Amino acid sequence: MTKEGRKQSGSLPLVAAIDLGSNSFHMIVARVDQGEIRPVERLGKKVQLAAGLNQHDELTPEAMMRGFSCLEQFAQYLSGNTFQAVRVVGTNALRKARNSDVFVGKAQSILGYPVEIIAGREEARLIYLGVAQTQSDDNDRRLVMDIGGGSTEFVIGERFEPKLMESLHMGCVVYTDRFFGTGELTPQRFQSAYYAARLELLNIEKSFTRLGWVDAVGSSGSIRAVSSILQAMGERDAITRDSLEMLKLKVLRFNRISRVRFSGLKPDRQAIFPAGLAILMAGFDALGIERMHYSDGALREGVLHDMLGRDRHEDVRERTINALMSRYHVDEQQAFRVMNHTHNCFAMTADIWGLGDRDLELLSWAARVCQIGLDISHTQYHRHGAYLIDNSDLMGFSKREQQQLALLVRGHRRSISKSLLSAWPKAVSRKLMQLIILLRIANVLSHGRDDTLPEYSISVSGTTISVFFPDEWLEQHPLTAAYFDSERSYMVKIGFKLMVV
Repeated sequence: MTKEGRKQSGSLPLVAAIDLGSNSFHMIVARVDQGEIRPVERLGKKVQLAAGLNQHDELTPEAMMRGFSCLEQFAQYLSGNTFQAVRVVGTNALRKARNSDVFVGKAQSILGYPVEIIAGREEARLIYLGVAQTQSDDNDRRLVMDIGGGSTEFVIGERFEPKLMESLHMGCVVYTDRFFGTGELTPQRFQSAYYAARLELLNIEKSFTRLGWVDAVGSSGSIRAVSSILQAMGERDAITRDSLEMLKLKVLRFNRISRVRFSGLKPDRQAIFPAGLAILMAGFDALGIERMHYSDGALREGVLHDMLGRDRHEDVRERTINALMSRYHVDEQQAFRVMNHTHNCFAMTADIWGLGDRDLELLSWAARVCQIGLDISHTQYHRHGAYLIDNSDLMGFSKREQQQLALLVRGHRRSISKSLLSAWPKAVSRKLMQLIILLRIANVLSHGRDDTLPEYSISVSGTTISVFFPDEWLEQHPLTAAYFDSERSYMVKIGFKLMVV
């Protein structure tokens, strides 16, 4: 770390973003100065998680150890400084790995921070945000392409707002293993990689070309390598289709992957460079890209700026929840009625149950979207709602948050599935059960759509939950009493006792 960096980090808040990519792990550390993010340190190491996926889509012990070794270095840096916020995200290789929970568990214990495995389109959104921060703040529509180790993201957006996002299952590490695994570098193998990428791109060609863009921007390692090589050759302008064709001819002269050498190409990237080049050329041809500039911004920078946005209460997750409510015609008045009751219930139980701000956030989201299944059918609408949440692209949400939100919606009425809860670690399962109970009580309190409920209180002791109303109020409101009677029978089945007096 530079002397300047040490001085700055000692006087202003530090934030960090860690990107557990399919090819490399990266950490960026920055200070927050009057709302602006100023990087002070970048660490990175080639790990190639994607290359460590076996035929059963499981990470091998060797791949995990490479990852843990890198994270131990990051952890030393994190432990030596004080951070205002740290966010860790995992991408395609961890999305694909069947045993990702094993890796994530160990990674969290090393770093001391939670690891989020993000969906492909969420990765695309964060990449676009990182790139947009490096571009001129104009109104021109731009296309962003980011070639990773296991996936390639495409985004069209304006200023800081993505309009169209896709994540395709093609990456430089995966394609290296698939098409150049023997080490041979022939025109036939290169063309096979190129055509495989073109087939992937068929899914997005029409929608992207129909929307259109003014400028094309590339990010991350493969496109950075192409840009660096072309600059070393004296090509000072943007990446063009002609320059890519020239580079391809030069690459094929090496005959073997191990012999690939270019000024401007880092040694740790030479083995995966031909595959990345084939994917980039396919992208140019499929989308009709004429020229592309390289941007230093990418996923980790996007994660940093996303964190800053959340601190400023510009959380994209709020927009996502509002969009869900609108798309599925949620009764807003009822949704906020349920949410207000969850807040009351939470305030009276949080200290005893050890619940925190993140739990309240999840509970509030669930209260606002638990009705979305009604847009499909009233029968079993909680199941429909859970399915919609679990299988939608929810911008800003990690896969873990999305799954937990779906679980709360699934459990907010009727029977509570112990099997769904038992899939989570014991401590997480217990907390999710507590949130489900609070949501269910709030839902009962909101059943009559009555905004004139009297003051009530809730207490919890062990597995007993008690709800207290003013004297004789329940006798005067038999419908509410009936709802609570029904709820009491569901609670008994999961080992809780509900008392309403």
